[in-house]
Amino acid sequence: MGEVDVDALLARLSSTQISEWMAYYALDPFGEERADLRAAMIMSLIANVNRDAEKKREPYTAEDFMPRFGQPPPEPAAAPWEQQKEMLKAMTGQRKK
Repeated sequence: MGEVDVDALLARLSSTQISEWMAYYALDPFGEERADLRAAMIMSLIANVNRDAEKKREPYTAEDFMPRFGQPPPEPAAAPWEQQKEMLKAMTGQRKK
């Protein structure tokens, strides 16, 4: 709307106009959250096209790529002990036999 002063904007808009903007937003949301969702949808598409279905059976969703402000990051799942053992061998220079 081009107005940086919220009080001036509210003084200029009628109750009907504010209600119409609210109804429009309910039908077609706009703003940064919506932009984040659009970007997350594209990222999930790219990730799924390049996903190895044998390693990751479940496809990625847009929710996997949405920023989470004010929330702690999810805890990573613990690797199985066999995988941990192989990782330790790789870090110490030992090879599989």
